[in-house]
Amino acid sequence: MVSCTEFIPAYSELFKFLEQTGGKAAVVRYWESLSDAYLGELRKRAAAKGLAGCLEWWDEALREETTDYQLALDEAQGVFQIIMRRCPSKGLLLESPHLQPYPAYCEHCDTLYRRALEPLGFEYEVDFSRCDSAACTRTVRLKGKRAAGIAVQSRSTVFAYPNADPYDRGNL
Repeated sequence: MVSCTEFIPAYSELFKFLEQTGGKAAVVRYWESLSDAYLGELRKRAAAKGLAGCLEWWDEALREETTDYQLALDEAQGVFQIIMRRCPSKGLLLESPHLQPYPAYCEHCDTLYRRALEPLGFEYEVDFSRCDSAACTRTVRLKGKRAAGIAVQSRSTVFAYPNADPYDRGNL
């Protein structure tokens, strides 16, 4: 079986091609079409279970991609956070000496997930300040909820690590 990571260089090159032939708008349209076609399960879980459905979906997706990540959910504050400590996609592109990654590669996550979640009443933000080291932080909030952040020791916070039980509080 071919893993999803085998296609990462092709995605990056496709994004470059789309921008060269149709501008950045063509790239964004492509990302929007991917969101519409492939994120139905995220939309379904988020609509049914709220932020807990988001955590459930992302935990499965990020484990499948063998990502180094941390998830935090504070339902009382109405906030869910994905701390991407090492994105395998961007990491692969940065480590490949023969590839020049599409400059806005990381923006596809913003477009895909914002498009899936905001119509359901969520706010979606991404901190791209660490993209050059294959890391980012994504925050999903219930609309209208503004929290200063997620308390690491909060009783309602759930953390997940690759290949570990996400509900094993011994990891804290």
